[in-house]
Amino acid sequence: MTIGLPGIDRLPHLDRARAGERGITIGDFLVPIRISDRLNSRVRHLALILGGTLLIALGAQVSFVIPGNPVPITGQTFGVLVAGGALGFRRGIAAAGLYVLLGMVGLPLFAQGRTGIEVILGATGGYLVGFVLAAAIVGRLAELGWDRNVKGSVGAMLIGSAVIYLVGVPWLAVVTGHDLGWGIQYGLTPFVAGDTVKLALAAGAFPIAWWVVGRRPGDR
Repeated sequence: MTIGLPGIDRLPHLDRARAGERGITIGDFLVPIRISDRLNSRVRHLALILGGTLLIALGAQVSFVIPGNPVPITGQTFGVLVAGGALGFRRGIAAAGLYVLLGMVGLPLFAQGRTGIEVILGATGGYLVGFVLAAAIVGRLAELGWDRNVKGSVGAMLIGSAVIYLVGVPWLAVVTGHDLGWGIQYGLTPFVAGDTVKLALAAGAFPIAWWVVGRRPGDR
């Protein structure tokens, strides 16, 4: 049984999954079937969640400082979009939420090796909150089949990216004491080009992955 986002399940035109495939994501095929059959389902889900958390954490280590800007360029967005799309709604939330939680309690998982609750309360905290929301939304859209083709995959990734900035930019402006225009100038504009590349890579990966799965009927 899957749990969806409020409102999404009441919009049938959003459901693009074929009969019998709703709720299935590419993450369900990441563990080889011979290993999966030997694992308790909870262990398999936990392994996938930890893998998603690790992917986001690794993305955070790819970090570049923009002089005069409190928001660095990182690979986190790519990790969040891929983790959400691969794992689905609940596991996507769990992976992104675990990443944020581990960073809050002391592990240096955030960009530039930062750690602690002060990061959440600081200028970039809104992006971290946005990561969890984006993973949830992209994950649910993946469960509805959006990631099976390029058009749907791009749409899901665009929505996920937009959610991150819808939370992160106003948060940045409020915490730093500036207006929304300043927040857009420093918290959105410098990242559009890089995020376009990350979005394209993430969006392209899913249809290719589903094509590969389709070529392996024994795994379906």
